[in-house]
Amino acid sequence: MKKYILAFLVSTIALTGCDDFLTVVPETQLSSATFFKNQTDFEQAVNAAYVPLRTITNDRSWLLSEMHSDNTYYARNVLFGATDNQEDLADFSVPESNGTTANTHVLNQWRQDYLIISRTNQILSLIDDVDFDAAAKANVKGQALFLRAYAYFELVRYFGSVPLHLTPVATREEAALPLATEAEIYTQIEQDLVAAVPLLPKKANQEPGRATEGAARTLLANVYIHQKKWSAAEQILSPVLTHGYQLMPSYEMAFPGNTSNKNNMESVFEVQFIEGAAGLNGNFIYQFMPRPISAAELQPIMGTSNPQNIDGEGNNIPTPDIIAAYEAGDLRKEASIGNVFLAGSFRDDKNYPYIKKHAKHHSQHNNTGTNWVIYRYAEVLLFMAEALNEQGKPGEAAPYLNDVRERAGLLPTTATSQAEMREAIFKERRVELAFENKRWFDIVRTDRIEEIIVPYGQRIIANPLDYYYPPIAGAVPRSNAFTNIKKFYAYPAAESDLSPYF
Repeated sequence: MKKYILAFLVSTIALTGCDDFLTVVPETQLSSATFFKNQTDFEQAVNAAYVPLRTITNDRSWLLSEMHSDNTYYARNVLFGATDNQEDLADFSVPESNGTTANTHVLNQWRQDYLIISRTNQILSLIDDVDFDAAAKANVKGQALFLRAYAYFELVRYFGSVPLHLTPVATREEAALPLATEAEIYTQIEQDLVAAVPLLPKKANQEPGRATEGAARTLLANVYIHQKKWSAAEQILSPVLTHGYQLMPSYEMAFPGNTSNKNNMESVFEVQFIEGAAGLNGNFIYQFMPRPISAAELQPIMGTSNPQNIDGEGNNIPTPDIIAAYEAGDLRKEASIGNVFLAGSFRDDKNYPYIKKHAKHHSQHNNTGTNWVIYRYAEVLLFMAEALNEQGKPGEAAPYLNDVRERAGLLPTTATSQAEMREAIFKERRVELAFENKRWFDIVRTDRIEEIIVPYGQRIIANPLDYYYPPIAGAVPRSNAFTNIKKFYAYPAAESDLSPYF
């Protein structure tokens, strides 16, 4: 454990607690008064509460949100075996039985969010009873409230009604709770974040990687906007404009590198990764690459000294739809989407798009230290524009939208009416936040599933060659593609086996 504490102190990165931490202090003992005795104990515990965010952002969110939209798809590799769990998400064909699904990605998302909730509940149930530095206590408590709110916000958007755990679970019987309503979940999220805002320091006074007042305000604004509470969103977000956040000079600079440019002036909250053997690394960019890709084709993108061939099926490949969504002259297109030639592909056109904005040079194959940005100041500006416009103030919304467009090399919006501005903001969010796991949630909260996803599925079924299928007999969308288009995912079957409530 000492080496991880040392790594945390040296790097000042808040997320270096890892699963090894819990092998020293078993999770089943975290509620024990024998552990929670002082400030250090609580700080180590909150470090552990951040850890599931790595798994969520590296392995899950892009599957359940971005690939579950019209922004990205998979690159079919007929030489590879079944990849039903990924394809079912992209094809809106997740199998269900009695309201549950055996999809492993749905299950793992559920479990990682509840792991955050479990760890933060341990902290919040005990922290007020232990005496230590008041400022440090407020900081830890604010972070725990933020993380619990974030986990519940994911769960309520993915599943709707979910169990609402607010205290540590001591027995197996206590783990099975009735489903709380969406309204009850949102009420709790709001309460946690309202409480977190005054407890958390601003970014300038917080250790890099930890939740800040600005992050809590931005998350709460997102929660309000998802519920169409426009005035509340404007009020909670307005102070963030004075916290010192700025747009980076160029779009590509908004995204952290492998070792540099992390937690930059545009970053509001990002999940921390560190390249190396300590278990703090990520590899999401490798999961995003079209395949089969040779070492020679991969090396210029990754910059590693030991590139290796990658087989299997590519995921999170930009669709023709998102490529066509950029306006002429939009600098974000070239910064966001690259192109790679795959000599081993069966497709006649062996050129594939890939997500360039997350591809940063690093040293080791399949091992990166690139952080994942959850909130950027550009989204703060777009949130503010939307909140103002939905209150009937399109003229006041325009400057915030135009700040984002100006950096992209575009002229100011021509939208003047509320309806025009609403559509302009919706389109701007798509290209500004492409491949940042926002698109599915935007489609859902604006009630545009039928309008967008149904015709998108029809285009794939009618023109599979346009969506990276090879010209080989049988290489077509499956018969169940786009047959289960719903707002929420079914509950994980493995969890339903443990609960009588779903």
